Amino acid sequence: MRADRLLRLLLLLQNRGRMTATELAAELEVSVRTVYRDVEALHASGVPVCAERGPDGGYRLMDGYRTRLTGLTDAEADALFLAGAPGPARELGLGAVLATAQLKLQAALPSGLAERTRRVQDRFHLDAPAWFRDSDPVAHLGPVAQAVWEQRVLRVHYRRWSGEIHRAMHPLGIVLKSGIWYLVARTDDNVRTYRISRLLAVEVTDTVFERPTDFDLAAHWRESSRRLEATFHQGTAHLRISPRAQRLLPVQFGNAGSRALESAGPPDDEGWVRVDMPVESPAVAVGDLLRLGTEAEVIGPPALRQAVAEAVAVLADRYAAAP
Repeated sequence: MRADRLLRLLLLLQNRGRMTATELAAELEVSVRTVYRDVEALHASGVPVCAERGPDGGYRLMDGYRTRLTGLTDAEADALFLAGAPGPARELGLGAVLATAQLKLQAALPSGLAERTRRVQDRFHLDAPAWFRDSDPVAHLGPVAQAVWEQRVLRVHYRRWSGEIHRAMHPLGIVLKSGIWYLVARTDDNVRTYRISRLLAVEVTDTVFERPTDFDLAAHWRESSRRLEATFHQGTAHLRISPRAQRLLPVQFGNAGSRALESAGPPDDEGWVRVDMPVESPAVAVGDLLRLGTEAEVIGPPALRQAVAEAVAVLADRYAAAP
């Protein structure tokens, strides 16, 4: 384990340049004291690690030094090809680059590892979009990706629910979620998320911006997703559902449906159970719950039950009339 960690530390310094002990500890998931000991071990083994003091200090390798310990293990070679996403790569304009890189890597691998990677590609495939939903058309994904990579200010014409806007922004990252591409960007000291398919026009300017050093795209996305989910779920519906609806709930409502089943009470003589499920606004909740048809009954809250009853009455009147 320590040998693997020493190699990771060495490659971090080679690939990233100067890093502080705190940064290394975070990357290696160890204490700062352990980093000190590992650096001493590398130095004792002949690796020229230089320590620089001061506010801009840290550890770095002596200029010109590079390790040749870059061979891939079986698991690393498997993971590299398993992590490939050819569809999104093509949308980013990197399809040919990715294919060429994979061919070059396969050619450089020993025959045993090359065969393993081919087996992984033959046996695993990532299809990002959800069922029965086409990917968003993303005509401006290429320029947006360029601006993110080069840290250039974007000027965009964007369509949102309340109307169209023109805005300058600092693009910080791109996220692919269930086949939908999103741009995370800073505007007016706030970090916001924009659906790339709603960009009507994009201009990549010559102005370079300074990327916030403390911005973590993955952490920001997790937190914003949590806030969005909390905003959407404005109440709780108390339901009585049939055995068939119990199977449908996770399919139609995802994690919310699965969590609702965990709250299920004991089944009655007909196999129906009572569950509590988070729902959005009443208007949205009525439409969502009607998808369960006759396999569910809204027990409460009373206002939601009344809203569903009124919607069912309208449908009954509509279908009772002659076409």
